[in-house]
Amino acid sequence: MRLIRLLAAIACLVAGIAVGALNPQPVALDLGFVSLRAGLGVIVLAALLGGVILGGLILTASVVLPLKQRLRRTTANAPAKTDEGR
Repeated sequence: MRLIRLLAAIACLVAGIAVGALNPQPVALDLGFVSLRAGLGVIVLAALLGGVILGGLILTASVVLPLKQRLRRTTANAPAKTDEGR
């Protein structure tokens, strides 16, 4: 499992370096209140990272937290097990 994670991290690092190297054109990103200047590869990788983080937060809020709440409710309402039946 550790080897798979290491290989995935190395593959992502190599892909990021390739995207950055193949897209060196300088671009300006105007967000309305601030203008950022960076290479196209950096902008693309930052957008991908932002999407992954935003998707993870949405998944956590819409799936994980309701399931945790449901599990907490279920365990609180379950009858306590005792050793009297032995």
